[in-house]
Amino acid sequence: AALPAAALPRAQWDAPLLPRANEALTVPTQVNYVGQGANLYADAGYSLSGAAYVVEKYLGTTWLWDKVRVVGGAYGGFCSFDSHSGNFTYLSYRDPNLLDTLEAYSGSPAYLKGLTLEGDELTKAIIGTIGDVDAYQLPDAKGYAAMSRYLLGVSDEERQARRDQILGASTKDFREFGEVLGAAFEKGSRVVAVTSAEKAAKVLEEKPGFWDIKKVL
Repeated sequence: AALPAAALPRAQWDAPLLPRANEALTVPTQVNYVGQGANLYADAGYSLSGAAYVVEKYLGTTWLWDKVRVVGGAYGGFCSFDSHSGNFTYLSYRDPNLLDTLEAYSGSPAYLKGLTLEGDELTKAIIGTIGDVDAYQLPDAKGYAAMSRYLLGVSDEERQARRDQILGASTKDFREFGEVLGAAFEKGSRVVAVTSAEKAAKVLEEKPGFWDIKKVL
């Protein structure tokens, strides 16, 4: 059977959003997994530019790598931007810290706003991003990507516009994204961490009411 040829109305998903409450999910562990997120569309009125992909990749391989992994000692620290939903998230993996990691996340906007990228450094950031966007795909991956774009209504023209914005990324885009990031996380973000009961309680000693503690294991 073929897909319908006529255009169909898009269904609206009105599922209620989860409350913006910070949570500590406790398990027996010696390390932490620290996440923080906000929505750039809803919380900062951001209009998508392909340059955001360049900024996201660069932020993860510079500031977050240095502050969360090299200085903080975590096994991994990175960020992710979902351009369809607008959700921007920070994540750390096997992390000895909690509040120090959140402090590193909060320094990201200032880092981006203070950047001056030129020459080879900017070119490498752009090439790395294009390599991800146009990565080689086997037939099954091509089919899945095509289906996803069809369901999301992403046209070839939009994809080309994003490529052009990636290739034309500049210092101005990094600084503007830093402004958006700061505004969104200042307006409202949510922290969720997997940690031990002892460390979760210690955070409440330093910051009363910071999060709800929920025992998982």
